[in-house]
Amino acid sequence: MSLTDAELERYARHIVLKEVGGTGQHRLRAATVAIIGAGGIGSPAIQYLAAAGIGRLIVIDDDVVELSNLQRQTLFGGDDIGAAKVDAAHQAVARLNPGVAIEARRARIDAGNARDLIACADVVLDGTDNFATRLAVADAALALRIPLVSAAVGQFEGQLSVFRGWEADKPCYRCFVGADPDRPEVSCAEAGVMGAMTGVLGSLAALEAMRCVVGFGEDSAGKLLLVDALAFRFRTIALPKDPGCAACG
Repeated sequence: MSLTDAELERYARHIVLKEVGGTGQHRLRAATVAIIGAGGIGSPAIQYLAAAGIGRLIVIDDDVVELSNLQRQTLFGGDDIGAAKVDAAHQAVARLNPGVAIEARRARIDAGNARDLIACADVVLDGTDNFATRLAVADAALALRIPLVSAAVGQFEGQLSVFRGWEADKPCYRCFVGADPDRPEVSCAEAGVMGAMTGVLGSLAALEAMRCVVGFGEDSAGKLLLVDALAFRFRTIALPKDPGCAACG
């Protein structure tokens, strides 16, 4: 289907980019992106993906909006406190871009349900803060051969990567982090997090999801972006594939 006059005007700044154009905007409209976690990273990612015209967003989260979330989760406001995050996200997307379909799935994703929850996605964006959940999502995305955009933040630092471990020269998430889901973790409630850092990583994660759909620029799979806000430094390192990886080696 061709873009409507309203869509041509709404997405004009995309369409004039030679790397995107009308073809790229069609791809965005035809795409489904599953977003795991509507928190600090998921919140800006949802906003930018909806604004970009992704045709269908699947938002998966089992939490409710709390007052302490509002320091960084810009998708929500005070009136949303106590509401399910996926329901508040649904309402926010409807206000931002009614042309985007959004499926709100209030569920805690784990190894038992991950494949079913993301099976119809073209890209999976994981912004959760739990290592076991990240492994479950990564394993499901690998098994289904769905590109995984993985973003994380802590205090003043962040990291971002894209994983397509089924490809011969690309690592999977387990190549990067190993396999121990019980390693010690510190939540942002305990360690703290600079709110704007989640905005930076969420926006970059949305950009990577759009890159996966449209295919513009250099391929970032197999690379890790590290962001250090204290040093105001961005750097990229290579992530090698682990030939002994139990998941993709």
